[in-house]
Amino acid sequence: MNRTLIRTLCAVAVSAAAFAAPARVGLVTDIGGIDDKSFNQGTWEGVKAYGAENKLTIGKEIKYLQSSAEADYVPNLSTFADEKFDLIIAPGFLFNSAMTEVAGQYPNQKFLIIDSVVKDKSDKLIPNVANAVFAEHEGSFLVGVAAGLKAKADKKAKVGFVGGMKFPLIEKFEAGFQQGVKAVYPECQVLVDYAGGFTDPGKGQALAAKQFGAGADVVFTAAGNTGNGVIKEAKERTVKGDVRWAIGVDKDQFSDGIYAPGKSAVLTSMMKRVDVAAHDIAGLVRDGKFPGGQVYTFTLKNHGVGLPASNPNLSPDILKAVAAYQSRIASGTLKVSEIPAK
Repeated sequence: MNRTLIRTLCAVAVSAAAFAAPARVGLVTDIGGIDDKSFNQGTWEGVKAYGAENKLTIGKEIKYLQSSAEADYVPNLSTFADEKFDLIIAPGFLFNSAMTEVAGQYPNQKFLIIDSVVKDKSDKLIPNVANAVFAEHEGSFLVGVAAGLKAKADKKAKVGFVGGMKFPLIEKFEAGFQQGVKAVYPECQVLVDYAGGFTDPGKGQALAAKQFGAGADVVFTAAGNTGNGVIKEAKERTVKGDVRWAIGVDKDQFSDGIYAPGKSAVLTSMMKRVDVAAHDIAGLVRDGKFPGGQVYTFTLKNHGVGLPASNPNLSPDILKAVAAYQSRIASGTLKVSEIPAK
């Protein structure tokens, strides 16, 4: 075999090995920390699942850097870029400014921002940033179906929604929830309140007390830590014999509602699968298909939103109805609006 052919075959082998090599992934957390039971933790679970599938080592090929203040975002993103990680992930809109800055400084570095879309100064998507967003309205429709049917079974005519801040992202939760309730229980009234923030569980509890006091059987919250107050109010009323229900958000919050062994005041949860987003886009990077400069939407169809796998507080009839609506939405035969009814 001549030397030219040997060199060619070696080059092909090296190229193929490089293409097949699993991507190294770095996660930068926001100030909530890696164990926030929300976006950071969920994203890290997805990164770890990707790492386990590809036999990568935690602390080496997959790592995280924890931010203790927003001022840490740019340095932490830059650290991973300097270390030449194949994909750097940041969860949440709090990273918008930092991501835009660092992506511009490292144009050959691949980044992923979860649950937000970043653009440059000319309002264009950034070529080296993938943007993962979610069809919150679709998943919220399903928990609306569950809430409406539960209220009907309990002979109650009201349910509630408590949002964090009133802007389009959170209004998608409200819109889907309203439509789901009305689809199965047209006569049911949906009470709506916004807390004005995501970090005040006391405010969330006060709004839940207001809605439960007005007759709401179930309250769905999309309000971050503020929403934990909604769950607390449902638990406290239930313990006193006034059984009420909360619906959690972003992750399965059943355990947050436990008030006795095996008993929870959380009816179900609208899960936003940030773990799926992190896992799947890391896989695309590994396969040479990084969706840079694109908005990648996670829906019911690709399992990016939905209910938990286990729902012990939902009856078989409710679960059957939820599954039927999920199938219709995923297939495209039922469209859910992102805009709340007026």
